[in-house]
Amino acid sequence: MNPLHKWKMPVTGTSPEFPGEQWTALDTGVAHTARVWNYWLGGKDNYAADRQVGEQIREVIPDIITSARADRAFLGRAVRYLVADAGIRQFLDLGTGLPTAGNTHEVAQELAPESRIVYVDNDPLVLIHARALLNGTPEGATDYIEADARNTEQVVQAASRTLDLGRPVGLMLLGILNFITDDDEAVEIIDRLVAAVPSGSHLAIAHPTSEVNTEAALESLRLWNEHGEPKICFRSREELIRLFDGLELLEPGVVSCSLWRPEAGETPAPVYQFCGLARKP
Repeated sequence: MNPLHKWKMPVTGTSPEFPGEQWTALDTGVAHTARVWNYWLGGKDNYAADRQVGEQIREVIPDIITSARADRAFLGRAVRYLVADAGIRQFLDLGTGLPTAGNTHEVAQELAPESRIVYVDNDPLVLIHARALLNGTPEGATDYIEADARNTEQVVQAASRTLDLGRPVGLMLLGILNFITDDDEAVEIIDRLVAAVPSGSHLAIAHPTSEVNTEAALESLRLWNEHGEPKICFRSREELIRLFDGLELLEPGVVSCSLWRPEAGETPAPVYQFCGLARKP
């Protein structure tokens, strides 16, 4: 059975918890991308159909769970660096996904309870779970914006209600730019976001690539784009480096998520998710 042939978006309607917003009626018998990703990360917001498809995809890409968890671990290490070493106390996290362990606000507010975090996503499923994302510390603040990352003006305007955009911000774009298949559009989105925040802000990117496990990665890309929505793209290391143009790319540069400042004593293998963190001069 093709592991992707059952993937579809459920029915949408008016949100019972967020009046005026859209919501998604959960069809627990059909696998959904956000819930499968949640399963790979060890979350609880998934069902038997999601777990079944997650395992079927793992037959095509044996290290998919390792890659998903390495991506999440990079988020944690990057946020800890930004809070502890760069003094960042504000984060704009685009492409949030379903809440699971180690969300941006949890990592940041554990170190600095006064941290302020704004999440952005346009997936109605995430809206349903947004209340879990808003459960931060009383000293800080968390907010959720339902918006498309392409509409940067809307994102920045809404984020400014919670964040002081005159002070440095950590821009987190993990697992979102692969949905922006046009390179020029991806650069424009980054440029507009970076232009909206001051010197000392940082940009974190995580993105799938075919430079590791090439045959399996390209097969997964083919399957997804043939059967899944929205379409995605992979980018090479050099293409990802170009996304940081004009910024100070921090060591070790653009590398596999598992190899970005691993914990002492770790010797991780590369995964097909690459990442980088850069500072706005």
